[in-house]
Amino acid sequence: MQNRAMYPETIHPPIGAYAHAIEVPESAKTMFIAGQIGIDIDGNVPADFAAQADLAWRNLMAILEFNGMRMKDAVKVTHFLTDAANIPAYNQVRAKYLGEERPASTLLIVAGLARPDLLVEVEMVAAIQR
Repeated sequence: MQNRAMYPETIHPPIGAYAHAIEVPESAKTMFIAGQIGIDIDGNVPADFAAQADLAWRNLMAILEFNGMRMKDAVKVTHFLTDAANIPAYNQVRAKYLGEERPASTLLIVAGLARPDLLVEVEMVAAIQR
């Protein structure tokens, strides 16, 4: 059995590119990825939001690939932005990496992250059939 997206007909359809829920098979290998920020291997953080968001997603992709997974294995993504004005730019970056995949998703606008120069953080749960 593969991961299965759920869209109950008794509730409003998702208002964005996500599934209401994802069912993961009992025998799946599950990975919980800590929140990734827009920081490169040398510790540099871009000043602009879109560059930080892109780098955070590249870091997620690197972790997935390191564990033999792909974006289609993402089952839950939580997005933390420090400014709601960045949602349109974020949606473009998110779409670039998710493509047609629709994991369960939550987006939060937060007062701040671990450092004042950080504008976005993304965490993920992924699962793959063994």
